[in-house]
Amino acid sequence: MWDTISGWLLEHGVPILVILVASFIAFWVIRTALRRVVAQYVRVRGKGRHSKLWFENRTNTLNAIISSTLGVVIFVVALFMILSMFFDITPLLAGAGVLGIAIGFGAQSLIKDLLGGLFILLEDQFNKGDVVKIAGIAGLVEEVNLRRTVLRDLDGIVHIIPNGVISTASNYTRDWARVNLNISVGYGEDLDHVMAVINKVGKKLAEDEYYAKLIKTPPRALRVNNFGDSGIDIKILGDTHPMKQWEVTGELRKRLKKAFDEEGIEIPWPHVKLFYGDSPKV
Repeated sequence: MWDTISGWLLEHGVPILVILVASFIAFWVIRTALRRVVAQYVRVRGKGRHSKLWFENRTNTLNAIISSTLGVVIFVVALFMILSMFFDITPLLAGAGVLGIAIGFGAQSLIKDLLGGLFILLEDQFNKGDVVKIAGIAGLVEEVNLRRTVLRDLDGIVHIIPNGVISTASNYTRDWARVNLNISVGYGEDLDHVMAVINKVGKKLAEDEYYAKLIKTPPRALRVNNFGDSGIDIKILGDTHPMKQWEVTGELRKRLKKAFDEEGIEIPWPHVKLFYGDSPKV
């Protein structure tokens, strides 16, 4: 019994162990080398054109996809090497080829997903860590690979979206972002004075010790944007670093409300008149 076990270990166990260890070492060495290559490639390709956040997100995305693909390739090679120790795998390889063709004809949606993921990757449409809107869903990209994209929205809900259904991708965090705000004031207000107050608030916000790091250009009143039912809408624009537009916009709203209260500027709201009984004669 022991002779049989020891004989099997010497004949098959040790080679299998060597293959597994060699596969692990090869995976670790190649992955480490590729990480450096990817980091250098991303640095060279995006130098002077992209933000620091893009460098981080792009590097993490490429490393994740390359690592998973490399792991699958090395696993398959090691598996066939181990199987070849027990029987001739040539028929198995031929059968796998035929099976692959059959699956290809029957899994067109899978191929569509893989091609969609490939174009997302090659065209750099979005990366892990970006905030995007795809397939009508907006959220933070938690994972992206060749087959699917995983988003988490503000409610914490995770959405798994096959890449093949993505026809339009809106990236909210590529290189820079923007405060895009409409604020309404009463029809009786002096618009020049209102715009001056808005610009003053935006300038002070951009000079704040904390928010100065988030803002690229101070928010300013752009134009009178609309005559609404209850007030006049003024368009405010300002550029921020990526992922910071929502925080800056929230703080700007708070400061504008405080400044308008101090200056006596009316922020209108809809008024409704109720009549009881007969309508008044005009």
